[in-house]
Amino acid sequence: MKAQILDEDGIRRALVRMAHEIIERNRGVAGLGLVGVHTRGIPLAQRLAREIGRIEGITPPVGTLDITLYRDDLSTIARHPVVKETKVPFAVEGCRIVLVDDVIYTGRTVRAALDALIDLGRPRAIQLAVLIDRGHRELPIRPDYVGKNVPTSHREIVSVRLWETDGEERVVILERPPGRERGDEDRSS
Repeated sequence: MKAQILDEDGIRRALVRMAHEIIERNRGVAGLGLVGVHTRGIPLAQRLAREIGRIEGITPPVGTLDITLYRDDLSTIARHPVVKETKVPFAVEGCRIVLVDDVIYTGRTVRAALDALIDLGRPRAIQLAVLIDRGHRELPIRPDYVGKNVPTSHREIVSVRLWETDGEERVVILERPPGRERGDEDRSS
């Protein structure tokens, strides 16, 4: 581990702030839905929805989105990709969607998520919430809500670890092993 950039309290504070920003920008929660990108975007979306519900008294619905088949690097990541479940239990048509992911890097994961989401219907608007923005965009995509901006080099990996998926709660920067190809939103799992 090179450095820890958020601990459990830091993650909680970032999500509370982001929840307030989402409520303020959307003037409440009417017509709002959150969609988490597999894998760590899902628990983050669920946490944001709970926090919004705590503040507003109404918890917005949460969906899950698998982008595997929408990736532009599908042929290079796996011979037999594992497709997870997409489940959006509310009408996307006309809804304001907050797309939630853990890390934004090049923007390619977000582009794939936008394609997958639009295949489900035509939302009124799509906003993007990420816990970590590490820079280095390759596409003109910018998040609306950011937990923490973390300038990084291409040689580093940002690893978000959450209780729900990893049994621990923190965000760390790791050194990329020699010879490992640069991916999109890097995760250590």
